[in-house]
Amino acid sequence: MTTLFTKIIDGAIPGRFVWADDLVVAFLTIEPITDGHTLVVPRAEIEQLTDAPDDLLAHLISVTKTIGLAQRAAWDAPRAAVLVAGFEIPHLHVHVLPAWDEASLTFANARHGVPGPELDAASERLRAALRTAGHAAQVPAALGSPAL
Repeated sequence: MTTLFTKIIDGAIPGRFVWADDLVVAFLTIEPITDGHTLVVPRAEIEQLTDAPDDLLAHLISVTKTIGLAQRAAWDAPRAAVLVAGFEIPHLHVHVLPAWDEASLTFANARHGVPGPELDAASERLRAALRTAGHAAQVPAALGSPAL
Protein backbone atom coordinates (compact mmCIF):
# COMPACT_ATOMS: atom_id res chain seq x y z
CA MET A 1 0.00 0.00 0.00
CA THR A 2 1.28 3.45 -0.90
CA THR A 3 2.04 5.57 2.16
CA LEU A 4 1.08 9.18 2.76
CA PHE A 5 4.74 10.11 2.40
CA THR A 6 5.01 8.37 -0.97
CA LYS A 7 2.00 10.39 -2.13
CA ILE A 8 3.77 13.58 -1.00
CA ILE A 9 7.02 12.53 -2.69
CA ASP A 10 5.12 11.68 -5.91
CA GLY A 11 3.36 15.08 -5.86
CA ALA A 12 -0.15 13.68 -5.34
CA ILE A 13 -0.31 15.60 -2.05
CA PRO A 14 1.44 18.97 -1.69
CA GLY A 15 4.58 19.24 0.42
CA ARG A 16 6.96 22.02 1.43
CA PHE A 17 10.21 20.47 0.22
CA VAL A 18 13.56 21.79 1.41
CA TRP A 19 15.79 18.92 0.21
CA ALA A 20 15.74 16.32 -2.54
CA ASP A 21 18.31 13.84 -3.78
CA ASP A 22 18.18 10.37 -5.31
CA LEU A 23 17.65 8.62 -1.96
CA VAL A 24 15.83 10.98 0.40
CA VAL A 25 13.67 14.07 0.55
CA ALA A 26 12.95 16.51 3.35
CA PHE A 27 9.82 18.55 3.82
CA LEU A 28 8.22 20.53 6.62
CA THR A 29 5.60 18.85 8.75
CA ILE A 30 2.16 20.45 8.86
CA GLU A 31 2.10 19.96 12.66
CA PRO A 32 5.40 21.46 13.84
CA ILE A 33 6.70 21.32 17.38
CA THR A 34 8.90 24.32 16.54
CA ASP A 35 9.22 26.48 13.42
CA GLY A 36 11.28 24.67 10.81
CA HIS A 37 10.33 21.17 12.05
CA THR A 38 11.27 18.95 9.10
CA LEU A 39 10.80 15.31 8.17
CA VAL A 40 13.67 13.53 6.39
CA VAL A 41 12.18 10.60 4.47
CA PRO A 42 13.68 7.95 2.19
CA ARG A 43 12.09 7.78 -1.25
CA ALA A 44 11.85 4.00 -0.82
CA GLU A 45 8.93 2.76 1.27
CA ILE A 46 10.76 1.35 4.27
CA GLU A 47 8.48 0.82 7.24
CA GLN A 48 10.84 1.62 10.11
CA LEU A 49 14.38 2.52 11.11
CA THR A 50 15.43 -1.04 11.86
CA ASP A 51 14.37 -2.18 8.37
CA ALA A 52 16.62 0.29 6.54
CA PRO A 53 19.81 -0.87 4.81
CA ASP A 54 22.88 0.56 6.55
CA ASP A 55 24.01 2.64 3.56
CA LEU A 56 20.60 4.30 3.21
CA LEU A 57 20.40 4.89 6.95
CA ALA A 58 23.85 6.51 6.92
CA HIS A 59 22.75 8.85 4.12
CA LEU A 60 19.46 9.62 5.88
CA ILE A 61 21.34 10.62 9.04
CA SER A 62 23.87 12.66 7.06
CA VAL A 63 21.04 14.65 5.46
CA THR A 64 19.38 14.98 8.87
CA LYS A 65 22.60 16.52 10.20
CA THR A 66 22.78 18.95 7.28
CA ILE A 67 19.16 20.01 7.82
CA GLY A 68 19.83 20.40 11.56
CA LEU A 69 22.84 22.63 10.95
CA ALA A 70 20.77 24.82 8.64
CA GLN A 71 17.96 24.99 11.22
CA ARG A 72 20.36 26.06 13.93
CA ALA A 73 21.66 28.83 11.66
CA ALA A 74 18.23 29.95 10.46
CA TRP A 75 16.62 30.09 13.92
CA ASP A 76 19.71 30.73 16.04
CA ALA A 77 18.88 27.57 18.00
CA PRO A 78 21.40 26.03 20.41
CA ARG A 79 20.53 22.49 19.25
CA ALA A 80 19.00 20.51 16.45
CA ALA A 81 16.86 17.77 17.96
CA VAL A 82 16.09 14.46 16.30
CA LEU A 83 13.08 12.25 17.00
CA VAL A 84 12.32 8.87 15.44
CA ALA A 85 8.98 7.33 16.33
CA GLY A 86 7.14 6.25 13.21
CA PHE A 87 3.90 5.07 14.78
CA GLU A 88 1.64 7.41 12.85
CA ILE A 89 2.83 6.60 9.30
CA PRO A 90 4.47 3.27 8.34
CA HIS A 91 7.22 4.92 6.30
CA LEU A 92 10.58 5.63 7.92
CA HIS A 93 11.05 9.29 8.73
CA VAL A 94 13.27 11.33 11.00
CA HIS A 95 11.95 14.46 12.68
CA VAL A 96 14.62 17.16 12.91
CA LEU A 97 13.84 20.50 14.50
CA PRO A 98 15.48 23.54 16.03
CA ALA A 99 15.40 23.10 19.80
CA TRP A 100 15.97 25.23 22.88
CA ASP A 101 15.21 22.71 25.64
CA GLU A 102 14.33 19.06 26.20
CA ALA A 103 10.96 19.80 27.79
CA SER A 104 9.51 20.96 24.47
CA LEU A 105 10.53 17.81 22.60
CA THR A 106 7.23 16.03 22.73
CA PHE A 107 4.61 15.48 20.06
CA ALA A 108 2.11 16.82 22.60
CA ASN A 109 3.55 20.26 21.75
CA ALA A 110 2.83 19.92 18.03
CA ARG A 111 0.82 22.84 16.73
CA HIS A 112 -2.27 22.02 14.70
CA GLY A 113 -3.83 24.23 12.05
CA VAL A 114 -0.70 26.31 11.39
CA PRO A 115 -1.57 28.73 8.56
CA GLY A 116 -0.05 27.86 5.18
CA PRO A 117 1.77 31.20 4.81
CA GLU A 118 3.51 30.61 8.16
CA LEU A 119 4.67 27.15 7.03
CA ASP A 120 5.74 28.60 3.66
CA ALA A 121 7.82 31.27 5.39
CA ALA A 122 9.53 28.68 7.62
CA SER A 123 10.32 26.47 4.64
CA GLU A 124 11.75 29.39 2.65
CA ARG A 125 13.87 30.38 5.66
CA LEU A 126 15.29 26.85 5.87
CA ARG A 127 15.76 26.61 2.08
CA ALA A 128 17.74 29.87 2.17
CA ALA A 129 19.93 28.58 5.02
CA LEU A 130 20.63 25.37 3.08
CA ARG A 131 21.61 27.35 -0.02
CA THR A 132 23.86 29.62 2.07
CA ALA A 133 25.53 26.52 3.53
CA GLY A 134 26.43 25.32 0.02
CA HIS A 135 23.61 22.85 -0.63
CA ALA A 136 21.77 24.69 -3.41
CA ALA A 137 22.00 21.63 -5.68
CA GLN A 138 19.82 19.66 -3.23
CA VAL A 139 17.26 22.41 -2.62
CA PRO A 140 14.38 21.85 -5.05
CA ALA A 141 13.74 24.72 -7.46
CA ALA A 142 10.06 24.88 -6.51
CA LEU A 143 8.80 24.82 -2.93
CA GLY A 144 6.12 22.18 -3.59
CA SER A 145 8.19 19.83 -5.72
CA PRO A 146 10.71 17.15 -4.75
CA ALA A 147 12.31 17.39 -8.20
CA LEU A 148 15.70 19.05 -8.52
